Amino acid sequence: MNIEHAKSIHLSEILEKIGFSVQKVTERDFWYLSPFRKENTPSLHVQRHKNVWYDFGEGRGGDNIAFVQAYLAFTNENSTVSDALRWLKNMFDEPGIIQKIYVPDHEQEDSKLTLKDIKPIKHTALIQYLKSRGIPLEVARRYLHEVIVYHHGNKKTYFSLGFKNEDAGYELRNPYFKGCIRPKEITFIRGTIPKPDGIHIFEGFMDYLSIITQREGKPLYDDSIVLNSLSCMKNASAYIKGYGYTDAYTWLDNDPAGMKATEAFKEFFKIEKNLTHHPMNGRYAPHKDLNAWHMHTLGLKL
Repeated sequence: MNIEHAKSIHLSEILEKIGFSVQKVTERDFWYLSPFRKENTPSLHVQRHKNVWYDFGEGRGGDNIAFVQAYLAFTNENSTVSDALRWLKNMFDEPGIIQKIYVPDHEQEDSKLTLKDIKPIKHTALIQYLKSRGIPLEVARRYLHEVIVYHHGNKKTYFSLGFKNEDAGYELRNPYFKGCIRPKEITFIRGTIPKPDGIHIFEGFMDYLSIITQREGKPLYDDSIVLNSLSCMKNASAYIKGYGYTDAYTWLDNDPAGMKATEAFKEFFKIEKNLTHHPMNGRYAPHKDLNAWHMHTLGLKL
């Protein structure tokens, strides 16, 4: 495992691997009981978006590689950078699993959201938002709902577009708000033909709806996976592995995270017998993503 791959692994995943669960969550931080001593009050601080840690009891911190070195030293193991990389490879390079790309999650703190109601899309502002993104209401209503949530932090109620995932959670979007009703999970959408040859992979539901709109509202013949977040990439493995698909189409973003994710899928597809990878992002370059390209074709601006 190289340094770049190692640094893409989030500290929360590493702590989970060694048996430590998050004790406290704030908007920007995770707090854990320190693995370096017995304690009742969490003192190990992880900055969620920067992926760095600081142990207030030990008076030290650093990135995830420094954490693994400290953990190896604590357990009386060799603790050089090479040892840390070897440990991470053994723990996270699982055969047949799509390697996850860590992307900072800037969504609102989901634990503060309470689901209040789900109904067909009727709110004028949501309909206008769909129009601004180039998605016809008749297409959106087949895949989305109007979801009303209450935010306990700011005491506000939000009307959002809701896209359901495989664990009955919802991705939430409106012009001013981005979040989700947990749990976070992918969405799998069956194609119109039984056991198709192809599987299409999208990062977000706006990208998926953009393709449906480009097809004049016609569903895809093949199956589709909407990741809802690159943090859910690994979860797509079970829907692809051994199914017998012959063609996999990735419609991911034209940014560094999207390119890394495309490469991760490429490596995963190599272990599937007779599965050919078709990266589609070149078709909508230089636009950042599929929906941005779709909007451009309609003369719309973000």
